Amino acid sequence: MGPEVIVPISGMLMILGIVLGIPLVRSYTKRVESRPRDALPSGELTTRLDRIEQAIDAMATEVERVAEGQRFTTKLLSEVRTNAPAAIAPHHPAAAPVMQPDGTVLSEAARRT
Repeated sequence: MGPEVIVPISGMLMILGIVLGIPLVRSYTKRVESRPRDALPSGELTTRLDRIEQAIDAMATEVERVAEGQRFTTKLLSEVRTNAPAAIAPHHPAAAPVMQPDGTVLSEAARRT
């Protein structure tokens, strides 16, 4: 069977699938849509949803409180850095000692001379 036979047969099968498929899909969707809806949520479900809502509100309040504390801490740290006295300013280490070829280390006074 070459392409001259397969192409027309597959075309006919596609047309048949469309012609039969569309009414079948329509009848299935009508049947699904005509089913009665579920009843309203029960009292137990409503109370659970209320508790979940309260828990989420409590978490949101705590997150906001933590964020406010973080903003306050950041503000304090930025103020300390801008108003820092010289005593807590960053310390710059002294120059490394100079070592002689014989292994002795010169003192600061000896290096100046």
